[in-house]
Amino acid sequence: MKAVYFAWVRERIGRTEEEISPPDSVTTVGDLIGWLTGRGEEYAYAFEKPAVIRAAIDKAHVKHDAPIAGAREIAFFPPMTGG
Repeated sequence: MKAVYFAWVRERIGRTEEEISPPDSVTTVGDLIGWLTGRGEEYAYAFEKPAVIRAAIDKAHVKHDAPIAGAREIAFFPPMTGG
């Protein structure tokens, strides 16, 4: 699946997107955030406050308990404000 990063999540990780292959034990968005956090210092920094990270699976906003099975793309971004 493809992971896509936006705003300061992208800046902290240092890339816009990447292909990832999480282990079978990673079944939800929250699990995926935890797994990504363990991939290195830049990921740990980007996801240091997982509760504020928003996610979308295949362009549909989801909560952290959403299953990731079958997802082609998962996007991560910080909270947004309108204007």
